Amino acid sequence: MASTYTDLGIELMATGENAGTWGTKTNANLNLIEQLTGGFATLSIAGGAGTQDLDIDDGALTGTAQQRIIEFTGSITGNRIITIPNDVETFYILKNSTSGAYTVQFKYATGSGSSTTFSATDKGIKTIYASANDGTNPDIVDVMANSSEIVLANNNPIKFNDADNSAFVGIDAPATVSASYTLTLPAAVGSSSQALVTTDGSGTLGFTSTSTFGITTGKAIAMAMIFG
Repeated sequence: MASTYTDLGIELMATGENAGTWGTKTNANLNLIEQLTGGFATLSIAGGAGTQDLDIDDGALTGTAQQRIIEFTGSITGNRIITIPNDVETFYILKNSTSGAYTVQFKYATGSGSSTTFSATDKGIKTIYASANDGTNPDIVDVMANSSEIVLANNNPIKFNDADNSAFVGIDAPATVSASYTLTLPAAVGSSSQALVTTDGSGTLGFTSTSTFGITTGKAIAMAMIFG
């Protein structure tokens, strides 16, 4: 039985095959695995409206779809469509560094499965999962677009480092809450002498003048002197 290949081009050697070349082929596989998990490539997609197919090269490092990170470059003069084979299942980090105000769509070669598209003005980065979840209509999943929440474990604050990373300011949840809730920050910054202390009862915070609470500078000093 001859060797076969995975959907990403890794060679699966059959028992008794490739006598004397296992070392070479194994090293080739390891290099390919390294490229698939952490490789970076720039790919020109320059041109007018049209489709450009990325490919898998069995047992080789030359496939344009065999990288973890792909940066699209070049001047585009029309909407571009970039495709991968229908059986590819992997994560990609895609960066749109093209010039030209046109869309760049990333999808499977055929079928009506979902895709992801850089808008004409989006020169950013997308993390996508090529799911290969259907033989005919596989889906491309934009991971960040489909994940609006970041959930952290208990006693795991969100930390903001200072400029030289020598200290941080953390925000954490209480040890126990009676019910889940969300705090929504105001849509704009407050004015001088305002405090972020009010809520509409549904979690939306607002700025209120400290004078509303009847606390003047003199009163604050007197209270500090009395209560320490």
